[in-house]
Amino acid sequence: MSERFEIVKELEIAASPQEVWDAITTGTAGWLWPMEYEPKEGGAAPFGGTVTVWEPPHRLTARTEDVAGISQQTFNQLEHVIEPLEGGGCRLRYVHSGIFVDDWANQYDGADKHNDFYLHTLREYVTHFTGRQAVFATADGPAAAGAPDALDTAARALGLAPGTAVGETVTVTLPGASAPAAAVLDYRNPYFIGLRTQDAMYRIFGRNRFGATVGLSIHDFAPGAERGAGSEAASAALTRDAESWLAVVYG
Repeated sequence: MSERFEIVKELEIAASPQEVWDAITTGTAGWLWPMEYEPKEGGAAPFGGTVTVWEPPHRLTARTEDVAGISQQTFNQLEHVIEPLEGGGCRLRYVHSGIFVDDWANQYDGADKHNDFYLHTLREYVTHFTGRQAVFATADGPAAAGAPDALDTAARALGLAPGTAVGETVTVTLPGASAPAAAVLDYRNPYFIGLRTQDAMYRIFGRNRFGATVGLSIHDFAPGAERGAGSEAASAALTRDAESWLAVVYG
């Protein structure tokens, strides 16, 4: 049965409205995935959508009537309202609304928790990497990554101790790395793990909790021709790293 939903999030970010606007409109590879908006009302938006409000750097709304590739959803809208705060920084009000047509409770729960993680990653990006272009890669694990304890398996493979607190610097074995490296554990709950190094962010998604398999996204900000920002070859290499890591972890 079709039913509407609305998810509202508000967060304060220690960045200017322009920096947050740029991250949302042109820097999405640094915290979400690569997307493009045609910069005008009526312009093209991701996933076949349309920009319905374009008021830089304060308000962006995009609407998609038929969500391609997602059978559970027939309408999707994202609204971002960015307001400066007295003394610096800004407040982002984010509203995700639409219509789910199947498995409503599970779809809503997954969308709500994913939005929390995505917005946290947005804040990490504008705090630590703002303005830097990213090479992005993402991969989903094999069938074994859908087990109830699959995210715990990923944590063990990384070398994360069960009691490690968010904010701690840890030594972990990261995808594609030849040796253990230092990273900040910036997010951890039963659904997601976030790790941040000097030049990259690693996002592990416990989608096994929502009927899918554990996924991994990498946002690589390292300079140099080998990982040139926006390079298709660099993205392909990073994707292979992600796929290989997941295959080994769940092999």
